[in-house]
Amino acid sequence: MGDDSHSWTAAPAAAERARSVLAAAWSCSVTAEGTREELVGAHTVGEDGRVVVEVPEDSALLAAAICAPRGEPSAVLEFADVAPVPVRNRIRARLWLAGWFAVEGERLVFTPTRVVLRQPSGSVVVDLDEFAAAVPDPLTTAEARLLTHLADCHADAVERLTRLVDSDSLHGAVRVQPLAVDRHGLTLRIERARAHGDVRLAFHAPADDVAQLTERMHVLLGQASAASCPRALQRQRTDGDG
Repeated sequence: MGDDSHSWTAAPAAAERARSVLAAAWSCSVTAEGTREELVGAHTVGEDGRVVVEVPEDSALLAAAICAPRGEPSAVLEFADVAPVPVRNRIRARLWLAGWFAVEGERLVFTPTRVVLRQPSGSVVVDLDEFAAAVPDPLTTAEARLLTHLADCHADAVERLTRLVDSDSLHGAVRVQPLAVDRHGLTLRIERARAHGDVRLAFHAPADDVAQLTERMHVLLGQASAASCPRALQRQRTDGDG
């Protein structure tokens, strides 16, 4: 974030954001009984937020689950939310779940007793009932594909969207990339020589699927086309053209 200050407009609630991080994560780190294991493609998430983990028979996690008193915290799961588009500081959020494992057949089922979400704006303890009741953002599973397509194939559209950004936020900008998208809006990462900041472009209404997202993006691009070109980027292009 550098030295920038900004407000998140129409952003997901903490419980929804936490469930989105959990739904999108392909890997996680598990700390239990003094050991730490990195698991890739080994977990799934239930509707209530419980995490089901497939582990080898000789895993230390299995021993920890068997030995720990039921209901007492026995492990911490950590998930990282990584931006799909290459930007500085690609970790957009981290999610920690403290709780206990129970053995069910050949699987471990993890029930969280504490949920902590850390974003650039700070850390928050997520209410357990809200976490269990929340659902991931409807665009979560499509976000990586949508953002990489926007960055790789529509750089002109990203530049046009900067017309909706306050000129002070664009001062000294050397690159702008799409950082995140959810049903509430699009976030742009503005990179400078030694710092970076994020700007939120809110949709006029939530997008509950990709078709609605396409319409919301067209509205933003229409608004951007009607706006004047940012002077900061005008100067940047002029200087670059030498």
